[in-house]
Amino acid sequence: MADQSFLTWPFFEKRHRDLRSEMEDFAKSVVPPLIDHHDPDASCRKLVKALGKSGVLRHAVTAPHGGLSEKFDVRSLCLIRETLSYADGLADFAFAMQGLGTGPVTLFGTEEQKRQWLPPIAEGKAISAFALSEPEAGSDVAALACSARPDGNDHVVIEGEKTWISNGGIADRYVVFCRTGEAPGARGLSAFMVEAGTPGLTIAERLETISPHPLARLRFENCRVPIANRIGQGGEGFKIAMATLDIFRSSVGAAALGFARRALDEALAHVTSRRMMGGVLADLQIVQGQLADMALDVDQSALMVYRAAWTKDQGAERITREAAMAKYTATEAAQRVIDTAVQLFGGLGVKSGLRPEQLYREIRALRIYEGASAVQKVIIARSLLSGKA
Repeated sequence: MADQSFLTWPFFEKRHRDLRSEMEDFAKSVVPPLIDHHDPDASCRKLVKALGKSGVLRHAVTAPHGGLSEKFDVRSLCLIRETLSYADGLADFAFAMQGLGTGPVTLFGTEEQKRQWLPPIAEGKAISAFALSEPEAGSDVAALACSARPDGNDHVVIEGEKTWISNGGIADRYVVFCRTGEAPGARGLSAFMVEAGTPGLTIAERLETISPHPLARLRFENCRVPIANRIGQGGEGFKIAMATLDIFRSSVGAAALGFARRALDEALAHVTSRRMMGGVLADLQIVQGQLADMALDVDQSALMVYRAAWTKDQGAERITREAAMAKYTATEAAQRVIDTAVQLFGGLGVKSGLRPEQLYREIRALRIYEGASAVQKVIIARSLLSGKA
């Protein structure tokens, strides 16, 4: 397992160190038999059940609706994602989407909405999804076109499409962001809870990517939803989406960190055993330099990720800049670390089914989803220009 010395950093408390140990045991003993990369749908269903049974999903919601505390503990979310991604990307995916998919309800839902939606998520009995992206609106949330128009006094009708939706096709419930028109642009969006079996909601297309995960394009045609399913007030959708991403964006960096740690460990094992030129690969100074660069990237990423998580846990209302820095730094660094690992493995680095090749496919999407790297730079720059740095 990866170097654990970072757990002595002042960002962590004893409960975090204990959680890390528990998650390592779970990742080693429970996760491997549940993974079949040829059947990601079934794998994710099994993983969600196992995560619920073990109590891990209690970290993905808040008390008293199945969670362990009244607020998200972002350091715990990050430690869980880092440990699971070290083991396998699908395991991380299964956990992360349970939190992200119900994050808007956890943060802004009514007590009745929380009672209805959160306990099954914590128990692993329901699968959630966060439906934000559209064919013409990815990182630019204000450009959403999917609409929800009033239908009488107590319903709305949703029309439009969503795409690249994680858990699309296997989710039991979706949080859907729609244009409701209270004001132009970002101020005219709202969020609604939509059950998977609601008439008018269909899976238009299942999407296949270089690293198999359950993804789909959703279509809404005359999809009638109770107004009671709206999360927060009308026009608060953008605020709800950004507040949710504020928390979970740091954890994307943690997932990348887990991938990077695994790549570094795999590389160390390989270069210290691979015979070359009368010694082993690790004897070469150029290889030692590459290992040093990998270690620097890993520690820099960890510092950024856990600084952002710690800042939020200390009570900061928003950590937009810190989360953007963490996500950008960790995902870009992980791409470098994994690429170096592939290079050090030589031909074996691109052999299908081996860990370096799997990591290479896994990391690429993290530099795009929940805000592409270029968007994170825009967020950071705007924070500087607004004087909030």
